[in-house]
Amino acid sequence: MASPHSATDDAVVLETRDLTKIYGDRTAVNTLNLRIRRGEIFGLLGPNGAGKTTTILMLLGLTEPSGGEARVIGLDPRRQPLEVKRHVGYLPDDVGFYDDLTARENLAYTARLNRLTEADAKERIEFLLDEVGLMSVIDRRVRTFSRGMRQRLGLADALIKSPSILILDEPTVNIDPEGVRELLRFVSDLRTVEGLTVLLSSHLLHQVEQVCDRIGIFVGGRLVGIGTVADLAGTLHGEWVFELGVDPGPSAAHISDVIKNVSGVHDIESDGPGRFIVTAGSDIHGQLLAAVAGIGCTIDHFVRRGADLDAIYHRYFTGRPDDSDN
Repeated sequence: MASPHSATDDAVVLETRDLTKIYGDRTAVNTLNLRIRRGEIFGLLGPNGAGKTTTILMLLGLTEPSGGEARVIGLDPRRQPLEVKRHVGYLPDDVGFYDDLTARENLAYTARLNRLTEADAKERIEFLLDEVGLMSVIDRRVRTFSRGMRQRLGLADALIKSPSILILDEPTVNIDPEGVRELLRFVSDLRTVEGLTVLLSSHLLHQVEQVCDRIGIFVGGRLVGIGTVADLAGTLHGEWVFELGVDPGPSAAHISDVIKNVSGVHDIESDGPGRFIVTAGSDIHGQLLAAVAGIGCTIDHFVRRGADLDAIYHRYFTGRPDDSDN
């Protein structure tokens, strides 16, 4: 049996190899290969019914795969589900509580299940409820909580045992915009403060992009794209288009020649004094910036064109380019 702390090479703590789940004649997850590193916030992005929740249930040992395998910090969820649960905090999309108990009492119950001492549980409960903004209602019965409050309590519940991995399944559904911002900010802080690895499942690309280091796009049970937003955008047209602006100076006349000589540049157009549109075959923004700075020019504007999230959505979720491509 693998040790929980010797998971895989390169500090990979969540891994699937050809993971598959078939229900009757429907394939919910189709040969999924995924590797998530320790300390990473990874977004599993896809429309409802794409297979995200089924994947999570297999990672937690709550449903048996039809084929392939998964490893969670080196553990097999099929054979060691209780060990996996000791290291993983899980927030489902519809979290359940005892409505007649208070927020404090619900978390105390979870703490007892996880064998926390009474003193440790009291400290942990108060810390977490303060962090998720529920300290003022710590002794209110949960039946009075809104959907957003229940989700925040669910997040505290998932963290009560101080897990090393946190899995969130559609955590922002039916939460108001300010509540979404607070929750995502807290998730980001968790990685920084507690060193958590986070798997965030969602169908909302804009929210995933705010906090995730990488994104895996899941459609029809298949992982059809994986990488940073910039990586995914780079596959849209096979080209990267940059807008570059510099302050006029003694070297301004030579900028075009300098840019043309950067490896990977396909084309360069003038967009006004000191303004250029550069087309390349890959992400060469570092090389471009270094080349221009190398001749003493001050860069005052630099953006990637065409990397908008809507274009990614259309490309991967619908298989069609967006309207701007027609």
